[in-house]
Amino acid sequence: GIGMGLRSPIAAPLFDGSAPPALRWLEIHPENYLARGGRYASLLTQARERYPLLTHGLTMGFGALAPFDAAYLRTLRGLLHELRVPWHSDHLCFSQVDEVYLHDLLPLPLHEEAIGVAVQRIQEAQDALGVSIAIEPISWYARPPDSPLDEAEFIAEILRRADAKLLLDVNNVYVNAMNHGFDARAFVDKLPLERVVQLHMAGHHVRPDGQRIDSHAAPISEPVYELFDYTMRKLARPLPVLLERDDEFPPFAELAAELERLASIYERALGERAA
Repeated sequence: GIGMGLRSPIAAPLFDGSAPPALRWLEIHPENYLARGGRYASLLTQARERYPLLTHGLTMGFGALAPFDAAYLRTLRGLLHELRVPWHSDHLCFSQVDEVYLHDLLPLPLHEEAIGVAVQRIQEAQDALGVSIAIEPISWYARPPDSPLDEAEFIAEILRRADAKLLLDVNNVYVNAMNHGFDARAFVDKLPLERVVQLHMAGHHVRPDGQRIDSHAAPISEPVYELFDYTMRKLARPLPVLLERDDEFPPFAELAAELERLASIYERALGERAA
């Protein structure tokens, strides 16, 4: 069913009964809760009492050349097992160089060496965390040089070699397709959809020059709803779908309406499959 990210500005309506019946679960960023007390611990406790939870990381970056910090993995493993999540997701990207975090999700070059690095990092994480890993391909704004491979085939090969799962962000696919001139539906068709375990839905901003920026700070656009409908019909099975909003929060009633619309598209796709 449909879920939302647990964010402080919208926590109150999530817990006071204001959320619509369409809201079935919540997603958290573990980095916000590891070894932290106070309001963070209180929010997590309230969330666990009311909803199933999934976890989505922000800092691992499965294209990183350096191995992950062992102490961090031990702490993360403890939280994941405490929450009993079925998998943990993070991004197919890199975000640090020489132990300097860049606070951005940067694209990998599409070549064989990058595939090998990503597979190594995913397997390292799966072994250390004791849960399956789902990778999220990112939105990107410049293609790194020396990228001879097709992006969908690049993703599929990493998933195959690492035996990993796929978190498919529908907005990312649309933003990339519009910015770089490819067919979003054809891209979805080329992915190994049997590995998809979760979808993300979000809004984006359009700059005056037409470039689209994946902001998570705007309503979902009509073309992204349409691509979601197409993707759900291709998948034709129940799975968690996240409404992802991280900034510029509107009145909660507007988010509730987005949740209900996503639920309607979701249920219609599953109903047609059943019929």
